[in-house]
Amino acid sequence: MGEDTRIRDSVEDTHVRDRLALIRTVLANERTFLSFLRTSLALSATGFTAVHFIPSRAATWTGAILLALGVLCLAYGSMRFRMARNAIGREEHPDAGYRP
Repeated sequence: MGEDTRIRDSVEDTHVRDRLALIRTVLANERTFLSFLRTSLALSATGFTAVHFIPSRAATWTGAILLALGVLCLAYGSMRFRMARNAIGREEHPDAGYRP
């Protein structure tokens, strides 16, 4: 009877660990998306400031490029977040873009 209890406790512990690992993975994905969002906002705000408050042609072009980079950063971050969220839901390992 003691052996059965240990096996059942081991299985329950495994389920709890798996559930907690899934929660950590989901939260890490959300933190990564928020980092992309923060970077996008910073790029866009800097670009907006350069375009509207610095009266020079170079600042206007720099600001426009920064605004475009901000939009691209947000689009990439959103796409990556959705791909990772879908892969987590299917219990697959999303490609993080790292190659050995």
